[in-house]
Parts: sequence; C-alpha cells; structure tokens
Amino acid sequence: MTTVVLADDEALLRKALAALLPLEGDITVLAEAEDGEEAVAETLRHRPDVLVIDLEMPNVDGLGAVAQIRRARPEQVILMLTRHARPGVLRKALKLGVQGFVSKAAEPAHITEVIAALHEGRRWIDPDVSALAVIDDCPLTDRELDVLRVTGDGYSVADIATRLHLAPGTVRNYLSNAMQKTQTQTRHEAARYAREHDWL
Repeated sequence: MTTVVLADDEALLRKALAALLPLEGDITVLAEAEDGEEAVAETLRHRPDVLVIDLEMPNVDGLGAVAQIRRARPEQVILMLTRHARPGVLRKALKLGVQGFVSKAAEPAHITEVIAALHEGRRWIDPDVSALAVIDDCPLTDRELDVLRVTGDGYSVADIATRLHLAPGTVRNYLSNAMQKTQTQTRHEAARYAREHDWL
C-alpha cells in the first residue's frame, strides 16, 4: 500500500484523483491540500510515501512548497503535476529533487503507475515533457541570476552588494551583462524578463 498526500487548488481535479487513485492501485490518500502552505503542513503531518503536488497554486506555489518540504523532510518522494512544462520550471523542479513530473492531462491509471514507480525508488518524467529538461535557454550565469533575483525585490545596487557580499562595481557589471543578454534597458526590465522566462 502506498500512502499519498494530494495537493491541488482545483477542487474538482483533486477530488477526482482522491477518488480514482485508490481504485486504480494500492493507494491510500491520507490528506488533501488546496494550496502550497497546506501542502507543506499536511505532508509534514502525515509523512506520505509520495506527495502529489500541482505546480501552480495560490499563496505558495508548488516549487515553493517543495523547497520548504525538502528542508524539513529531504527524503520525501514528490510527483509534480502541471499543465505547463516550461523548461525553466522543469529545471527548477529537478534541482529541488522532484522525482516525477507528469502532465495534469494524464489518465489516473498512468498517474497511479508513476506513483508506484516513484515509491519503488525510480524516477519518471513523461516523454512529452522530458525533452524540455535538456533545453538550457538561459544565457545568464548563476551570479547574474542572483543579482536579478535581489533586484526584483526592489533593492538598490548598494543593498544588493551588501546582501550578496559583493562589491557595488561587481554588482553593476553583473547587471550590465544581464541587461545586454536580455536586450533590456534597465535592471528591473531585465529581472522582469528573466522571471517571464522562468529563469528566476
């Protein structure tokens, strides 16, 4: 028997999966969650074999919830469901250690098979999204991304330098490089561009 916590803000889909997954395999749904905060709380409370979590949810999204769960329970097995398997999002999920990635359009029987595979210690990325994982369309370095991430929070160059333990001149160089690579005029435009492309 595999225990599962289901997290999805779409009540109809969540309830359908909660009803159908036990019919398709040896699965017990321990709890449901309708947003990321609840997903974290229910996962830490019930400690399921597999967390099945939607990527896009209100308040804390799927990636944010996974990051929190990883800190408290690094061994948690996670299957992420999504409608939009964008390259940046998929890469972030994989970096966070998500073991499975399946389209929300998948049949319940397929999701059940994937849950079983993950519970056995395997990984699973659906073929229709796996190709995106190897597409690295981000031209920015990790440091340039760090600087843009803090820029997006509204900090000045001096504040960014302090927060990242860099010299102000170094921060300006990173910002200039990022603006050139994204073909934007200001650091805030560059940060917005990077977010829209799921690089941050």
